[in-house]
Amino acid sequence: MRISTKRIASGAAVAGGAGIATWVLARPRLERWGATNAEVAATLPGDARVPNAALVTTNAVTIRARPAEVWPWLAQMGWRRGGLYSYDWLDRLFGYLDRDSAEEVLPEFQHLQAGDTIPIGRGLSWPVLEVEPERALVLELVSGKVTWSFALVPVGERSTRLITRSRCASPESLRERLTYLAIEPPAFIMTRKMLLGIKRRAEALARRRERSA
Repeated sequence: MRISTKRIASGAAVAGGAGIATWVLARPRLERWGATNAEVAATLPGDARVPNAALVTTNAVTIRARPAEVWPWLAQMGWRRGGLYSYDWLDRLFGYLDRDSAEEVLPEFQHLQAGDTIPIGRGLSWPVLEVEPERALVLELVSGKVTWSFALVPVGERSTRLITRSRCASPESLRERLTYLAIEPPAFIMTRKMLLGIKRRAEALARRRERSA
């Protein structure tokens, strides 16, 4: 059975249109995946650095571990460091990582400070704007335009809410606007996996520390 090029192109167009429509419908929910109304409305560290953001996403996850057991994974992020805790095979494919993300805390990368830079392989490195150990981390993804912050909020004695927020300034051109739209879906997928990856590692660390106490 022969399938014409025209039919293939038509099918691809329909599939692409369906994908875009699905994203547009799901977007409001995914922009706040895991976050409560209070967390979405809250002011987080780094918000003031992009005051009139055109796009704001707030995602969160509950981790059964203390902030002290969550923070090390944030502090050691990066290429030839602890990794990104997301889909490692994709990050390696695109050259953002050179190895799988660490499963252990790496003491040599636990002294992150404002002014440092987190390397991301072939991608743009992330300048560190703010650091409050065990409380907050603010990164700059695009100078003056995009920030990415992480906040650690204790819940009781043994749990933490890990909240991440990205803020993007208003696009200055159609090309920039289209870039935002193209990046949004994969950024959500990778960020969600990252939060779950940190959750798994932090909870495993908490269990190990409890057993050894």
